[in-house]
Amino acid sequence: MNRSSFLASAALGAILGTALFSAGPASSQGGAIVYDPTLAALEGAMKLIQTTMSDTLNAITNQLTTTGPLAIILKMGFSQNANYARGQIAAQQQITDASNTAMARFHRDVRNASIRDQHTTSPMHCAHVDNGQTVIAGGAQSWKVSNAIQGVQDQRGEAVQGMPAYFGTGQAIESLNQLHFKRYCSQTEASAGLCQVSQNQNADQRASTLFGTGTLNGQDGVNAANDYVTHLIQPIVPAALRGDQLTSLTGKEASALRREYEARMSLARNVLNDAIAEQTPSVPLNALQQQQLQNEGITPAITTGSALTALTLDVHRRYSDINWAAQLQSMTPAAVEREIANELAVTNYLLLENYRMTMKHAVVAATQLAATEEQNFHPAVEMPALNVSNQ
Repeated sequence: MNRSSFLASAALGAILGTALFSAGPASSQGGAIVYDPTLAALEGAMKLIQTTMSDTLNAITNQLTTTGPLAIILKMGFSQNANYARGQIAAQQQITDASNTAMARFHRDVRNASIRDQHTTSPMHCAHVDNGQTVIAGGAQSWKVSNAIQGVQDQRGEAVQGMPAYFGTGQAIESLNQLHFKRYCSQTEASAGLCQVSQNQNADQRASTLFGTGTLNGQDGVNAANDYVTHLIQPIVPAALRGDQLTSLTGKEASALRREYEARMSLARNVLNDAIAEQTPSVPLNALQQQQLQNEGITPAITTGSALTALTLDVHRRYSDINWAAQLQSMTPAAVEREIANELAVTNYLLLENYRMTMKHAVVAATQLAATEEQNFHPAVEMPALNVSNQ
């Protein structure tokens, strides 16, 4: 029971006790009321009740003040709730910070992995670099081969001393036949008793000797291709002009015409020498290139290839190689861009080679035009000889 209830009960008990057990009212002899104990008790009880109620209200008012117990209790509760809220906010902040840190680390790792992948060299890029080096090295060797063949064939065509045609056209014909019988004797010629059948019968007459898989079959293949071109361009060399053949008036004209002939033959040989040189085995092929040749069905396997073979492998790999197609699917964007750049580099190389070949074709076309017009030119009328003394 709280304090207010106790005070109210005490006041009520005092009132009832006064009413029941107190003496009757006292009156004076003259009939005037002098003192009434009941009223006095009642008044006292009322005052007690008022005092009690006042004290109760004061107690309640004191509890409701900003410094009272109830306010203190409420303040403590609100403070605790605020502390809980601050604790929750701090916890949420820590959770958020931890989540942000974890996500930042995750995104950083993803970015680092992306940067790593972007800068990681693709195996196909390495294969392209290897092929490019092979093509360039093979091209350098091809120039040496072409230059060497040109030097020998120019001397042969000019019938310089030491060459068969220097001693006459018959000697040039006999030398050419003997070379044919030695390397490319056919069954018909063997039956005639001219030679023994060769494994490369009539190879010096067949276009397949020059154009095959892209790499000539060793030194024998290079010799056969050169002999085919010789029969194609200049099988019989005219006899050399020597001695008084060069000093007479007729000889001087013949010498000028001979130089014209030799220049045109040299140009024709130069164009075909490039075809031989580009297919000359001159650079080693790595294991990947050899495997690609086997995948394409080129047998027997070769370990030394030509510039043309290296360039062919580079083109075929991007067109039909299953391994390259599979790796293309998993390449990063940067790797794909590098692959496109490699293809553009190959395109530039081919354009340069086409430009060089176009220059030769232009020279050949101009020579043919000049030769045609030279044959077609005829003076309108025969002119008399010029009298120099009249000038």
